[in-house]
Amino acid sequence: MTDIAIATMTRADLDLALEWAAAEGWNPGLNDAALFHAVDPEGFLMARVDGEPAASISVVAYGESFGFLGLYIARPEFRGRGIGWALWQAGMARLGDRTVGLDGVVAQQANYRKSGFALAHRNVRYEGVSRADMPADPRLARIGQGILPSIRDYDRSCFPAPRDDFVAAWTRARGHVGYALVEDGDILGYGVVRPCRAGYKIGPLFAQDEHAADLIFRALASEVKGETLALDPPEPNEAALDLAERHDLSPVFETARMYRGPAPDLPLHRVFGITTFELG
Repeated sequence: MTDIAIATMTRADLDLALEWAAAEGWNPGLNDAALFHAVDPEGFLMARVDGEPAASISVVAYGESFGFLGLYIARPEFRGRGIGWALWQAGMARLGDRTVGLDGVVAQQANYRKSGFALAHRNVRYEGVSRADMPADPRLARIGQGILPSIRDYDRSCFPAPRDDFVAAWTRARGHVGYALVEDGDILGYGVVRPCRAGYKIGPLFAQDEHAADLIFRALASEVKGETLALDPPEPNEAALDLAERHDLSPVFETARMYRGPAPDLPLHRVFGITTFELG
């Protein structure tokens, strides 16, 4: 019988888990480890066999009612030995009776259903080369300290739980650039572009309508013009899919957004790009 030890990850362990994610083709952001860890330092678990790291999972708690599961990876040589399942059970136990979301490989939906998860929708990754120019619209504002409170308020309307500290850190991290569309003091949407192992990703991209989303997208994309760019819109938001295709991005893969427990009532028509597949 395999002797499995499961414990909270150290920061070095999280760095290693993100290396595994990169090897799986998930293309993590360059600063993801520090930003992810700060959300919930106890929410990352590593399984070891004879002291050797074998599998990872993130089970980040956003308050008492919502959690998100990600980074569920077993090293190839440790697969099929029950290690991942033991780690999954430990992670789900940590999140307790919270509603839990995940973005999983579509082919694994049946396995997730066995653990009580139900499909809410798919997310589609679109990717291509950024060709956008900065729009000439005075309502676009680069995100800084002055408008952060309003950005956090807007984020709460598009995400299942408050994540104020994360939003502050995410918008100001090294290499990250954020833009908001502001009209008469009201936030009409915001987005962030961040550097990844290969190219850049936009996420989140939240906006009141397609026009606002397009302006913010172009502002973000202009910061990385000529580079590979990815956006992860939810499939039910047809305007978001149209936006991606209009900017010459093409679908490259899908994930299944699933929830255990009551699915959050989110305004998907305002979600033009999710933040990350790891944290929701």
